[in-house]
Amino acid sequence: MAALVVFGEALALGLASGPACIAACGPVLVPTLLTGRAGFRANTGYLSAFLAARLLGYLLFAVVAWELGLLASLLPTPRLLMMGAVYVLLAVVLLCYSFAAHRMCAQPCAESKLVQITDNKTRGLAAAAALGLLTGLNLCPPFVVAGIRAAQTGSLAAAMLFFAAFFIGTSIWFIPFLSLGCIVRNQAVLTVARMAMALIALYYLSMGIAMLLGKKAYGY
Repeated sequence: MAALVVFGEALALGLASGPACIAACGPVLVPTLLTGRAGFRANTGYLSAFLAARLLGYLLFAVVAWELGLLASLLPTPRLLMMGAVYVLLAVVLLCYSFAAHRMCAQPCAESKLVQITDNKTRGLAAAAALGLLTGLNLCPPFVVAGIRAAQTGSLAAAMLFFAAFFIGTSIWFIPFLSLGCIVRNQAVLTVARMAMALIALYYLSMGIAMLLGKKAYGY
């Protein structure tokens, strides 16, 4: 019964936190999806890798939250430094992905003459996993609340269960991203997506450097 209560609480928190998660991950996920192959199957594979790595990030944080109790969540300096490092790594991955998209081979479709992206599947899934892991470690306010609550559970297994349920709740909000597979990949879409990735990477890079230098940003 206690496990069901913990699961229900975490699921509700995840569902309520969904819009905040979309706001944080959407700018990263949308342009990277648009530089990959079109189609529901390809998008499902990419999103699955992204979410699986995001779950791994959640569970890793659950272990840390349990081992360190409230300390890791409440001390501002370690939290700021961790977020700064995550933001810098996220910027590096986005920039690498943006340049890799530029080198992707583009071939005209036989009928519509629209450009089709023929990127390396393994590389794309690896990038999705890296981005999922890093965004999963993003210490946004709902995530910190989940960390504090997980640290108050009676065991490490309960803390991991809490974050697993929290992950399920937030992941439901990502299902609409599968519709991006219906957008035809042409050169204009690829260019705009790459430019968006570069701008988002610069934003995260500036935020990360500021945090590593000890400067607070947007309440963090």
